[in-house]
Parts: sequence; structure tokens; C-alpha cells
Amino acid sequence: MELKQIKELMTAMERAGIKKLSIKEKTGYEVHIERHDEHAHAPVTYAAAYAPHHFPPREGEAHMRSPAMASRQSDEEPAREEVKEGKYVTSPMVGTFYSSQSPEDPPFVKVGDQVDEDSVICIIEAMKVMNEVKAGIKGVVAELLVDNAHPVEFGTKMFRIV
Repeated sequence: MELKQIKELMTAMERAGIKKLSIKEKTGYEVHIERHDEHAHAPVTYAAAYAPHHFPPREGEAHMRSPAMASRQSDEEPAREEVKEGKYVTSPMVGTFYSSQSPEDPPFVKVGDQVDEDSVICIIEAMKVMNEVKAGIKGVVAELLVDNAHPVEFGTKMFRIV
């Protein structure tokens, strides 16, 4: 990797509000970039060490959908959004949401699990890079708002924490 490419990565990281980036090439060459910024976005850890996968939803994951999601998928009128207690963990980027590291692994978190600021709660795949997303807040997972392997946009509510 050339210095010009590294500088381009640093510029892109700053524009996207990304604090850390690690890249490991097949040749064994590794690059780790970390920037310190007081006004950083939600904590995101970049781990390019494992290959990207396009995970299909696993069997039995339908129970993880929220009632609001189920109503949106029906032919009935969309449910009105209720104001619920708690805080929301939102997507820090555009990509594909994955609830676990691989289709064979259990979800990082499920409803009822206790999380803290550093708990990894999901992965968002963006541009063939798997990005671990941390909760950023302490509490109990009250609701999962996104289905596995579905697209998310910046700011999409993914979890409700109480």
C-alpha cells in the first residue's frame, strides 16, 4: 500500500467520522489507522481480518423482529410509531446489518441481554468491510429493530436499550 492510498483512507475516515481502521492484506502487510477526535460518531471498530459474507437470515430469527417491523410487512396500514422509553442505537453508516459474526454463530445480543458501552452488538458490512458496532450506552436490550442481512442507512434505529 502506498502513502497516497493511506492519506486517501485518512481523508475518507475523517469525512465519515470513523476513528479506527485496520487492514490486513493476504501478504501479511497490515495497516492500522486511528484518529483522535472529540466530536466522533458512535463507536465503531473496523476489522477487515475476516472475509465478507452475505449472510442469509438464519432459521428461527423471525422471533427477533419487533412488532413494528411485523406490522410494516403486512398488508394492513403501517403502525403509528409509538414513543417508547429507552435510548436507540443507530447505524453509524450505510451498509448491511448482521446480528452475528457468521451464520453459524449466535447473535451478538438478543432481547433481555445486558450491554455496556464496549459491548459489540452487531456488524455492518460496508464496501466489503465488516464493521463491528458497539452499543455506546449501558443498559438492557429491549428491542431489535432490524432483521438480519437487511440494509441500513446512517441513523437507522437498530436497537432500543433501556
